[in-house]
Amino acid sequence: MAVILASQSPRRKELLSWLIPEFTIQPADVDEEIKAEHTPKEYVQEMARQKAAVIAENHPEDLIIASDTVVVLEDKILGKPKNRQQAYEMLEAMNGGSHVVYTSVVLRQGNQVEEALTSAVVTFYALTEDEIENYLDTGDYKDKAGAYGIQHQAGVFVEKIEGDYYSIVGFPVGKVNQMLKSFSF
Repeated sequence: MAVILASQSPRRKELLSWLIPEFTIQPADVDEEIKAEHTPKEYVQEMARQKAAVIAENHPEDLIIASDTVVVLEDKILGKPKNRQQAYEMLEAMNGGSHVVYTSVVLRQGNQVEEALTSAVVTFYALTEDEIENYLDTGDYKDKAGAYGIQHQAGVFVEKIEGDYYSIVGFPVGKVNQMLKSFSF
């Protein structure tokens, strides 16, 4: 039996290694298009479920760990920016205000499924155009929900966090540690 992380995120890989020394990585190929009928919470939960299900099809006895993260501003999901301009617009929209980050985690092994939804409210300082442009110059916004990674240079944007920091990073390691206690692997 193996443990499979259904993600190619280097952050999730690093955080899972705190809990489990050996696991394999197998990203799940799912349609992540945001559908209007889903609330942000429903969407993030559904994405994690789908990722776990896709990998479980070929690995029914293994422990699958799947996760998804969304940044939400005024009930609108800010996905991964397609380009620098879209990243700028996202950061400018969050500038000086608060937004919510939801991370859903699904652990699945055979018929046993555990799900968790964690969240955090992030408040940004008022940012100058130069601060945003300098951050965009680093390229760190690419492939990140809401166009930022809190664990890197964008951390200086953050005035306050209410909730699970690791939910913002994309893998609520404390919650996952608790969930793992009900699985045998």
